[in-house]
Amino acid sequence: MLLFQKSFHAGLQSGAVTLTYRRWPTARVKAGGRYRCHPIGVLEVDAVSRVKVKDITGEDAVRAGFETREALVHYLAGGPKGKLDDDTELFRVELHFAGDGDRVPLALEAELSADDVRALQTKLKKLDADNPWTLETLRLIERRPQVVARLLAQELGRERDAFKVDVRKLKRLGLTQSFEVGYELSPRGKAFLEALGHPSRI
Repeated sequence: MLLFQKSFHAGLQSGAVTLTYRRWPTARVKAGGRYRCHPIGVLEVDAVSRVKVKDITGEDAVRAGFETREALVHYLAGGPKGKLDDDTELFRVELHFAGDGDRVPLALEAELSADDVRALQTKLKKLDADNPWTLETLRLIERRPQVVARLLAQELGRERDAFKVDVRKLKRLGLTQSFEVGYELSPRGKAFLEALGHPSRI
């Protein structure tokens, strides 16, 4: 996952922001990698290089979403590592917005009617026909968001690959969202579980 403050989201989506600088101890992304940027979608990394602060240009600053080089350097110095000088090393990451990825638009719909809930229950019942697993999996993802799939599968006593296939089934119903590591309930998934906890709404 690549994290950006909300103020950068519009620029990333429009293509105005195509560059970022990070004060990582080691590279956390690689060229050609696709990384989720919640909630806008997927960013694809085009190039990663090691540079010094003195190498940053005014054009670089604009590509990174800042009006001036000084504004970018001030922003970088305001992080947890504090002050930096001309020789401080940074990672220069060139990237572009790669769309919504495999996000299901339905996942963002958090207002569920009683009919919506019943329809989902019917679909989950079909998935559970041979061996009930859907609600247990949803509640596990609710408790342990963005945990690697292997560990979630182990907790359920399942094989990782089969577990991932089943989670994709829940995703197609708009109930979960995938991240670079692990999953979360979508707004629709959260609303569905909340509705199950209030039988009078169903």
